[in-house]
Amino acid sequence: MEEKKVFEYPIIIEKANGNYSAYCPDLSGCIATARTLGETRKLMKEAIRLHIEGMKKEGLPIPAPHSKIEYVKVAVY
Repeated sequence: MEEKKVFEYPIIIEKANGNYSAYCPDLSGCIATARTLGETRKLMKEAIRLHIEGMKKEGLPIPAPHSKIEYVKVAVY
């Protein structure tokens, strides 16, 4: 039995008109959208899992998370 690996992928969540959309910068094309923030997070987690399963089935390498998210403070006058 193959040992499970746990990766922590960053996601970007954006507020749109009446909903939220999200994507994973480390997995091209992996996106989700939903009405609430919680639904969006849940769907994005499932989207990442399915995206990786599809890559495995196609024999593609699974990229390790490499993007970093940082916040910068900017004074605006």
